[in-house]
Amino acid sequence: MKIVQCVPNFSEGQDLEKVETIVNVLKNRENVKLVSYEPDKDYNRTVVTLLGEPNAVKEAVIDLVAETTKYIDLNQHEGEHSRMGATDVIPFIPIRDMEMEECVKLAKETGKKINELYEIPIFLYEEAASSEARQNLAKIRKGQFEGMKDKIKKEEWHPDYGRPEIHKTAGATAVGARVPLVAYNINLDTDDVRIASKIAKAIRHSGGGFRYIKAGPAEIKEKGIVQVTMNITNYKKTSIYRVFETVKMEAKRYGVNVLGSEIIGLVPMEALVESMEYYLSLEGFDMNKVLETNLFN
Repeated sequence: MKIVQCVPNFSEGQDLEKVETIVNVLKNRENVKLVSYEPDKDYNRTVVTLLGEPNAVKEAVIDLVAETTKYIDLNQHEGEHSRMGATDVIPFIPIRDMEMEECVKLAKETGKKINELYEIPIFLYEEAASSEARQNLAKIRKGQFEGMKDKIKKEEWHPDYGRPEIHKTAGATAVGARVPLVAYNINLDTDDVRIASKIAKAIRHSGGGFRYIKAGPAEIKEKGIVQVTMNITNYKKTSIYRVFETVKMEAKRYGVNVLGSEIIGLVPMEALVESMEYYLSLEGFDMNKVLETNLFN
């Protein structure tokens, strides 16, 4: 059976009862596995991970959008993470016997159906983008829900599906296709968000840093710290350990220490093995020496 991964992010992470109500639509479905869902209070956002047969995953995501549209009003939403939609982003990732072109087709079908059912404007991004200018999600989402009200009216920012006006409470949604990425956050022992912002600028591609890093700052007020929050969009070309060590080095410039880090959602084993190989100074080690790799060989 073909397997696709989908990682929808929706804009609620504080009201856990509401999160459970929304996510409940994804449980006990045929040919779809709800692998995880991770609400974050400070980001006020939940990251969901689904695996399954392509059409079954598509239908599950469409039902998820119905729930987020019903229960989330972005006019009342605040959080550290950028957002433009109640269901903010829906990426499809090829996992088994899937080509990227199939994920692009799946993204377009899903986006079109969401717009038809709920009148939410849809922007296609990454591999599914309708133009080079729309490949980068950050460019699409710039201005967030509040700014999108006027932005979407400009001809160059008309949605790929739907009228050039946002849904009054659910905003707009980005649907795309991409390779697996690593959502990775590094914690700093300071509450000065300006330091996190400077470090994020130093490591991200747009600031002259790593080619496959998108990064920004975030305040974790409950813990009194800040984060350098990022997506590693190609872990094979930009390793986790390399980013971690660079942030440690940059932090020292400001008299700040790294407290630790966290991975959001799922991560490919290969990405972790590479970092383990580095920190343990392993010689001649590769994925073939991982037990799970050999279980069904």
